[in-house]
Amino acid sequence: MSKTLITQIPLISNCKDVIEIKKGYSSDEKYLIHMQDGNNKLLLRMFNVEELVLKKSEYSILGMMREYHVTCSRPISIGEVGNRGYMITSYIEGKDAEDEISTYSDEDQFNMGFEAGKELRKMHQLSAPEHIPSWYLRKVEKHNRYIDAYLECEIKIKNDQRIMKFIDENSHLMKDRPNLFQHDDFHLGNIILNNHKFAGVIDFNRYDWGDPYHEFFKIGIFSRGVSIPFSIGQIRGYFNNNEPDENFWRLYSLYMAMCVFSTVVWTLKTIPNNMNEMLEKVYMYLEDHDYFSRLKPKWYK
Repeated sequence: MSKTLITQIPLISNCKDVIEIKKGYSSDEKYLIHMQDGNNKLLLRMFNVEELVLKKSEYSILGMMREYHVTCSRPISIGEVGNRGYMITSYIEGKDAEDEISTYSDEDQFNMGFEAGKELRKMHQLSAPEHIPSWYLRKVEKHNRYIDAYLECEIKIKNDQRIMKFIDENSHLMKDRPNLFQHDDFHLGNIILNNHKFAGVIDFNRYDWGDPYHEFFKIGIFSRGVSIPFSIGQIRGYFNNNEPDENFWRLYSLYMAMCVFSTVVWTLKTIPNNMNEMLEKVYMYLEDHDYFSRLKPKWYK
């Protein structure tokens, strides 16, 4: 993106330096903005102007998260410039937990997970707007679409009928689940660490509404493969250092099972070259649960 466009955004027009950030799957262009005073850093996201309405709701969510004292980016400015939309937030100093956490002791990894779990709990204080349909209806409809697409595609998962049967037997459990805010991408890749401490959560652009327990399936796919102590810590921190009950593990397993099919379909559509890598993750967590003959995964000790 041209510097001239950035100079047209009033708040950062006289910035000292602009560095592009190339990480993540988001279609946004991301830039680290160094302001003139040297200490102040901001995060700039640029996107298609058609997305502005959606981005404004994400921007207001960030404001609400601050009210619940969630450690995340602070919303500063949003608008359009040229034919692009932009959002400016505060920048969370530190390193990506996915890259950094394996350099820490198991105890430190657990403690960071514990802090992350407490942050997630704070987010789940926000209820869905009244016009949002029930979680059960939305999730079942979405899952059925994924199953249809999976059955039509060329990739097949071992024991897929067994996994579908497990889903059918347990999907009624979603009927009574609360309809709350979901970050919907809560894993090590969206957590920042600084000086051996949890520094904040980033990337709220995939947020949704529904069952708060649905957040945890990202542990099974992503975080567990990088740090088991962190993953256990996140669950313990969320439940205030208590053991989750069987209902949690049953719903967790249900969401992991549903994810088998959505992962195949999503990967084929979005990042087909990564299919082997994604299938490795799928088979890793299928083994964790012995294809759902066990609810609590093997790694949770």
